[in-house]
Amino acid sequence: MTELDYPGDVLGFADDLTDAERATLARLRGFLDETVRPVLADRWERGENLADIRAPLAAMRLLDDPALIGADGTVRALYRGFLTLELCRLDLAVSMTYGGQVSMFRTLVHEGGSREQIAAWDAGILDFTFTGCFALTEPDHGSDIAGGLSTTARRTADGWVLDGAKRWIGNATISDNIVVVAREHDGDRVLAFVVPADAPGVTRTVMAGKGAVRLVHNADIVLDGVVVGEDRRLPRIASFRDINRAFRTLRATIVWTAAGMQLGAYDAAVRYAQQREQFGRPIAGYQLIQDKLVRIAANIAQTLALAVRTATNPRGGDVTPALNKLIAADRLRESVALAREITGGNGILIDHDVMRFFTDAEAVYTFEGTREVNTLIVGRALTGHSAFTR
Repeated sequence: MTELDYPGDVLGFADDLTDAERATLARLRGFLDETVRPVLADRWERGENLADIRAPLAAMRLLDDPALIGADGTVRALYRGFLTLELCRLDLAVSMTYGGQVSMFRTLVHEGGSREQIAAWDAGILDFTFTGCFALTEPDHGSDIAGGLSTTARRTADGWVLDGAKRWIGNATISDNIVVVAREHDGDRVLAFVVPADAPGVTRTVMAGKGAVRLVHNADIVLDGVVVGEDRRLPRIASFRDINRAFRTLRATIVWTAAGMQLGAYDAAVRYAQQREQFGRPIAGYQLIQDKLVRIAANIAQTLALAVRTATNPRGGDVTPALNKLIAADRLRESVALAREITGGNGILIDHDVMRFFTDAEAVYTFEGTREVNTLIVGRALTGHSAFTR
């Protein structure tokens, strides 16, 4: 069986995984290392998505194996975190291709949908026969989307008519459905609709020229008079507060993501340092290299501790997630830079893996709120004064 080692887990958080959880994670790591890793460099070079890995991942039953499900009908938060870490250890896009479906899309359906919708769609979400993505960000609104949502939903006798545009929507071109967030026309509600991706009036265009997360196809989406039935509206979402509530259980994901990416960069840097020789011996034996490796391992330990605490002891409100994202993104950015230094000039070659983590860290640094916006959220809590607007 594949050995599960986690450099930086100095507090032994992985020791708390059950035998069934460890066995599943080991099986996943074996599949990723043997089947996906060998093709990553070539597909990254070509900017080719990873839609084909969804079926084998779904077949592994990573989230619905009875051996993993507790008395409450769900998997443990600790296991879910290590699952994200394992996916990100290989590549951020691998995690987003899988997690965008079974975490983000599924959570929206579970937290925003009716019992009938959940019953009709959940099995298909888990086995990827009912695929979906989340469309919130717009061309002119990112972190300020709550105050600038331009996409509208107009009520008609037959349902709803959606008009607007969305941007940076991951997995949009490989999904059968798009959860579109829109402001009610002539109303105050913020609504969410599960829109068939092939509905008349929906246009999806892959965003070209990305330097990060190249294996995920982000898309521009145009909605031009798209008709959606009331049965496709998620009835328990009527405001941004409801959207925040829906994603409360996923707020630790970004920290696990940062921990996993650092682990992947560390693994790549260690492999390189042990094989690369300078001045007659492997560079792993030099103090300058060891110092950088220790600093990465220390960053992993800090990020992992933050991830576990956030997952097992979730806190309400916006402050904790904002602070967690800020810290995790900073540690990630530092770690991938150190790994890049260890690999020297060869580090810019995709074959050595580090450059994938280096560029993808820039995406993590931006999404889920930029560092500046998260700083303002925490600053407002600390001082009682909002510095968002003047």
